[in-house]
Amino acid sequence: MSLAAGMRSVVVDKLASVTQACGLSHEVRISPDIPAEEGVVVVVEVLTNKTTYNTLELTSGRMAKVGKGDVVAGALGHRRALFGYSGHVPERLQPGDVIQMLNIGGVLGVCDSINPEKGRPFDCRVLGVALNFPYLGERIGVPARVGGKPFDAAAPLEVRGVPVVALAGTCMEAGKTAAACAVIARMRHRGLTVDAFKATGVSLRRDILAMEDAGARRCAIFTDLGVVTTTRANGPALTRTMLSELAAGKPDAIVFELGDGILGTYGVDAILECPDIRAALSAVVLSANDPVAAWGGVKLLRERFTVEPCVVTGPATDNAVGVEIIAAQMGVPAVNALSSGAALGDRVIESLGIRAEAVQ
Repeated sequence: MSLAAGMRSVVVDKLASVTQACGLSHEVRISPDIPAEEGVVVVVEVLTNKTTYNTLELTSGRMAKVGKGDVVAGALGHRRALFGYSGHVPERLQPGDVIQMLNIGGVLGVCDSINPEKGRPFDCRVLGVALNFPYLGERIGVPARVGGKPFDAAAPLEVRGVPVVALAGTCMEAGKTAAACAVIARMRHRGLTVDAFKATGVSLRRDILAMEDAGARRCAIFTDLGVVTTTRANGPALTRTMLSELAAGKPDAIVFELGDGILGTYGVDAILECPDIRAALSAVVLSANDPVAAWGGVKLLRERFTVEPCVVTGPATDNAVGVEIIAAQMGVPAVNALSSGAALGDRVIESLGIRAEAVQ
């Protein structure tokens, strides 16, 4: 469909990381005919200032401060975050409408609920939908959408015998990414090739960039497959797709993070309910905020999903008291990712039963 009518150019100050696969430049052509659908890239003008939660992750991976008057390219999506904003994609959208920035990756929608610590989200005036021009030599613009790879919801799981480590948490901000990075770094120090991905959550590349910095050879995230926010409906298929893609590269191990909590809304429970995915998991690391959360998380994994965690980490293990409680009450080793990252990695490597170089 041609969107030439009403098409105009705008200069965009900041390209949010959710739009990375679109290859947009800072001069973007926009149209007033906006499909109100998740994943559609829209250009907005920021209307407010904030003193907290006021940065945006750019396509470069850098964090940039956002202020009133900035023109930003982001993507429509929903979010239901315990420690953040909750919001949805509006049924209709046209230039002049006001929506909100729901996360620092550039996800845009109508905010339904806020977290007091984050303050109110940025209000943004919609300018139009960003256009791509896929037809060589023709001025036929189509709405830009996130994701640069095809997503086959029916794709089978093929891990090719590669050991797989999953990191699950009792909720968001439970230390899953720090644990994943500690495990990846230790594996690399011990001579193993590691690939990594983020399976669930809301689009933000920060976590997979941290995994790359820790030594992961290749990284992936669901946004690459055109999904802004994961759900119970798409979480399992996304996990199968990324596991199969990375396993085809024959790493020594794959490490992946299940964003949000086991009882969250982004599909972690649906993934753990799948027999084929559970069978592919060689080790599961649980991140917990406190001993009671650790107890509940271990109980959920064991009783609902028949998964035995190989180790507990997170803030619950920040000192010896938590470590001792977890080991005594749950019968699971507990290792802190920040203070004892090497020991955490060694515990995971041991549970995988794979050969790795000895480190002095």
